[in-house]
Amino acid sequence: MSTLFGPGAPAAQAAAVPAEFGTDWHDPVTAAPPVDRPHTRSCRVTLADVQFRDFTPYRGSYTPPRGCGDRWSRVVLRLDGKVKGRQYDRLGYLHVGGVEILRTSTPEPSPDGIEWHVEKDVTRYSDTFRGARDVEMLIGNVVDDTYTGVIDVHVTLTFYAGRPATPAPDRVLTLADTSAGTTLTTPRNSERIVAEVYATGSGGGCEEFWYLTVADPAPYSCKADRGPYREVQISVDGKLAGIAAPFPNVWTGGWSNPFLWYVVPAPRAFDVRPLEYDLTPFAGLLNDGRPHRVEVSVVGVPAGQSGWSLPVNVLVWRDAHRAHVPGALTGGTATGLANSSAFTPGTENRVRTDAGHRLTVSGYLDTSHGRVTTTVTRTLANTSVHRWTEGENTDGLDATWTDDETVTVGGAGAGAGANGSTDARARAGAERGAGLEGGGAGEDAGGEGVGHGPARTTHTHRTYTVNGATTVGPDNRLRTVLTLGDRASAVASAGGRRISWSRLDDTYRGDAAYTLDVPRDQRHAVGTSAERYRLIGPDGCHDRTLATVQGVLTEDRSRC
Repeated sequence: MSTLFGPGAPAAQAAAVPAEFGTDWHDPVTAAPPVDRPHTRSCRVTLADVQFRDFTPYRGSYTPPRGCGDRWSRVVLRLDGKVKGRQYDRLGYLHVGGVEILRTSTPEPSPDGIEWHVEKDVTRYSDTFRGARDVEMLIGNVVDDTYTGVIDVHVTLTFYAGRPATPAPDRVLTLADTSAGTTLTTPRNSERIVAEVYATGSGGGCEEFWYLTVADPAPYSCKADRGPYREVQISVDGKLAGIAAPFPNVWTGGWSNPFLWYVVPAPRAFDVRPLEYDLTPFAGLLNDGRPHRVEVSVVGVPAGQSGWSLPVNVLVWRDAHRAHVPGALTGGTATGLANSSAFTPGTENRVRTDAGHRLTVSGYLDTSHGRVTTTVTRTLANTSVHRWTEGENTDGLDATWTDDETVTVGGAGAGAGANGSTDARARAGAERGAGLEGGGAGEDAGGEGVGHGPARTTHTHRTYTVNGATTVGPDNRLRTVLTLGDRASAVASAGGRRISWSRLDDTYRGDAAYTLDVPRDQRHAVGTSAERYRLIGPDGCHDRTLATVQGVLTEDRSRC
């Protein structure tokens, strides 16, 4: 889980709210919970201390910390940023040893300047942090006479001594570029394999707003051959291995209205969570010690058009008691990809999209604690109605995406084993699936360390929603009213008994207006925004609400 926050008072009095936006406003803040930090010895390492003025990456080096051992109960990344003047929202990444540990965007500054902070639990990358590594970071930026904001960032890792509650991956791998394409070579005793893809539509082009694209003959400014449906697929040796619905990221200049986001950003804007794919059914194939072709693609992007960044990390848990874990892929079935996008012309043009896809893959491994079969089923669905008027003076969307995933681990080795507890790992999977640890479904639920016992299942249901419209009136006032939702629920069970559960509901609401094509001091901008972040499970509750008016934080309330 990650959080971002700014200094200053937790709330402002209503009397301090100005009639419209001024030249400064509250620093960015989110209702998400902070990263839990253990009460153990800690060590801190600086990864980057740099100013970004252009598109030149920062390159440095990382050395493991001294005094905290080489196994950590938690590793926390913290980014401190500041910027002032005028600047667009910018996208960025941070790599350590080629492994992407953060994908981020930036807030748009006030003339007087703002500061923001991002924290992220990066314990899963512990294998990468155990050796000296190269560091590369880039937040691509433009600084000139108009866009004056220099982005100043300081990034650290803090290591907490001790053992993690849930075993971190034994290896963290990246794909290799070869003449055959991108390839992956895993250890021959891999027992669980998870790929994560930091998928983002690029800034500045139509794929940033992929959910608004339309197909011919609809008269709209952003076109795509089949309309707005996007699906991120991963394949192994040409076989479809996983599917996922991309999150509809909205950056801090999104929907033509930065006044929506100055204080409260959209969900995930500053910490882009990776899509996760459980590739364990393919482990028997991958464990032969040879490189295998692994490719990631986005369904729906027009042929020959760029616009997506798709960096891949591969997390591997190994069988500590066997040098080679043989197995086989035993099944893979997919429905035909449904994608209907129907255009209805009129005073208000409409495009209705109904799309979806389902994939099931299954495989087994003969581990040191018996044969273990893993079956992964993923079902995606998208419905949306896009409506706009001539000239796109009204442009609105009502869209829902669902991404259901069920992972079942069974066979001779489905209970508690030598290297880990089934209950603990399934519980972690359910928590991560609903967002407690900022990951995807069942991140640590199953695979390594299972023995004899009942089969266990982790089911995660994710729902993303966008509902809003931008209008430009005859007075040249642009107004955006928008609601965004990021929701997930997860349940882990074994032998018909529920082991754990969790529910996440992160909802943003905003309403902002300003006058177009005039100097900043004549925009007469006004706006309200609010976020409520609710996260509940058997181990606790987080329920926080923030509200702003004209850039002033007017409410900061916790209910748990």
